[in-house]
Amino acid sequence: MNPIPNALCFGDGLPGVGAPCHVTVSADGLTMVPVGTSPLVEEAIAFADMSVEAGGLDHDQLVVSWGTGSSARTLYLKDPALIIAFRRAAPAELTAHLERAAVQVRRARHGHRLLWGSVLGVVFGLGLLLWFGTDLIVEWAVARIPIEWEQKLGESVYQDFLSKETVLKEGPAVSAVQEMTQRLTDKIRDNPYKFQISVVQSPVVNAFALPGGYVVVFTGLMTKAESGEEVAGVLSHELNHVLQRHGMERMVKMLGLAAVVGILLGDQQGLTGLAKQVGMELVTLKFGRAQETEADVTGIRLLSDARIAPDGMIRFFERLSEKDKARVEVFSTHPMSAGRAERLKAELAALPKRTPEPFTFQWKTIQDSLGVSDPKK
Repeated sequence: MNPIPNALCFGDGLPGVGAPCHVTVSADGLTMVPVGTSPLVEEAIAFADMSVEAGGLDHDQLVVSWGTGSSARTLYLKDPALIIAFRRAAPAELTAHLERAAVQVRRARHGHRLLWGSVLGVVFGLGLLLWFGTDLIVEWAVARIPIEWEQKLGESVYQDFLSKETVLKEGPAVSAVQEMTQRLTDKIRDNPYKFQISVVQSPVVNAFALPGGYVVVFTGLMTKAESGEEVAGVLSHELNHVLQRHGMERMVKMLGLAAVVGILLGDQQGLTGLAKQVGMELVTLKFGRAQETEADVTGIRLLSDARIAPDGMIRFFERLSEKDKARVEVFSTHPMSAGRAERLKAELAALPKRTPEPFTFQWKTIQDSLGVSDPKK
């Protein structure tokens, strides 16, 4: 019965990967027995004829050497039980070799611990940098996306969404939204977008913006609002999500490193392809707290510049948050809190006092056209 190999032997005439062998320890030294078809021959090595040192990738092996010239042989002992037996049987003259081996092992392991500690430290540091610097990285990447790319992406999702909805092409509600949009966009300085606004027949009390300047207003929002100024407040908020490129920032975050690499390489097709994987998720995209606050603040400033009563935004959100907190969809993507409302009130108080200019339409006429008999019900 062939013994099980527990060591490898190296030397002239032996395979480069070593010849497997079985080694046993006696009081006089080691006995090496070849295993399988190994070209080795059985050999006894006296303790007096050998030297010992640490070896192996992790310095967890004992390397036993003996002989000279073409007869030189080296054994690599890795089996823990074999190493323990060797250390117990070794005579005093090998003690120095064994101590040197132990020192080498300790140094190697200490070096490995330092190396892995450094590696883990670097990885941890990079993780913290990415964690805390994610927004900066995303903003940096988005700033390098041409507006034309953003428009193509938004248009694709916009048209796909509208193809499945009932879109109002004309009528008082459409004219009212167009007037609000015109008043607001006329006051946007250096506006790079050609905003397209659609009114969609739906009971959903909401509006949303897509990258590139595409905005959808649901009739449910208009039937719930008590004035055109309230709808204009929501619309101004959405326009500013576009102007601040919040949609692109959320998309890049969703797509991750691949999107950033595509941007760096100027790969429009690659980025568009990745964006299509997100698809209709852009419609229900949830913005972060900082983005919502930024859209609120810039939105209320835009209302003031357009001479649209800016307190309409606050009134609308406060009223809905009090009456319909559990039901109204607007809060799934635009979470309102008392603190956020107070932030808007403080911003409004700091704005220049401007006399609002009324819209040309009558809000009751708009709601009558949508089948609302009493907007306060």
